[in-house]
Amino acid sequence: MEYMPYIWIAIALVMGIIEASTAQLVSVWFVIGGLAAAVSCIFTDNVFIQIAVFLIVSFASLLATRPFVKKITKFGRVKTNLDSTVGKTAVVTSDIDNRMSQGAVTVGGKVWTARSVDGKVIPKNSSVKVISIEGVKLIVEKI
Repeated sequence: MEYMPYIWIAIALVMGIIEASTAQLVSVWFVIGGLAAAVSCIFTDNVFIQIAVFLIVSFASLLATRPFVKKITKFGRVKTNLDSTVGKTAVVTSDIDNRMSQGAVTVGGKVWTARSVDGKVIPKNSSVKVISIEGVKLIVEKI
């Protein structure tokens, strides 16, 4: 089939356009696979072999570039200056009672809504440690 190289090049071009239109690496491996399949047309007319070349080269490209891609595309949570609150000591300004959905602490000169990590009531004026932030609430434990 003499038109197969054009089909593989078209596939590589479409994948390249998709890659160029996204902010993430999603189809660059198929561009490489499509080009390899187009080159395989020089050696064989068998479409199944060309498809195998496409799939094997695409998968091999993915495996070869995966560490690099993971390094440049970190999609974790963006840290903010609020994250520095975690681990600090706070003072309870209003009794913390998870069942009553009440409680507040002061940390760093700011008042926060607070809940205890273990569900126990923590009385006013107690010292607590900030364990995490969930939305606009601090999750704390008594020191």
